[in-house]
Amino acid sequence: MLVFLIAGLHINAQAKVLKSINEAGDVATFELDCSVKFQTLAKGLRYNITRHEFKGPEMKNSYRLLLVMDGFYSNTLNTTMTISAVLNDGTAIQAKKIIEDDGFFDGACTLKIKDPQGLLKVNIVKVIVHADKDVVYTISDQNKAIFKKNLNAILIAK
Repeated sequence: MLVFLIAGLHINAQAKVLKSINEAGDVATFELDCSVKFQTLAKGLRYNITRHEFKGPEMKNSYRLLLVMDGFYSNTLNTTMTISAVLNDGTAIQAKKIIEDDGFFDGACTLKIKDPQGLLKVNIVKVIVHADKDVVYTISDQNKAIFKKNLNAILIAK
């Protein structure tokens, strides 16, 4: 039983942060290592967090949350679809996704994180994909904690 517990903790462990710098040397990118597998936010919902750090005082860091919905292909009547990450304080981080020419949503979306420090203080409680019918992903307490550790690792990466 102890082996299964350790294996379970290892599977859901915090991800390593990868760093890369563009050829000009003016943009550094920090992102979670998804070379083996993406981090899980909820069953059927995986994620990656990326920070782009720009040189120069006029440019600010940008933070993005990539959401990947496993096996999610929805036929929608609209040309755009809204994906919402709902926080426990009632606010939401939203993105509109342009639907492909064939009328299907491919299941991947990037949300811009405007206040990453603020996101550390609250929790993402659910992610809603507003499609032909709303699909709701509820986030477990364990995945909330791992998400915060991963976000913090991206924030402090050098």
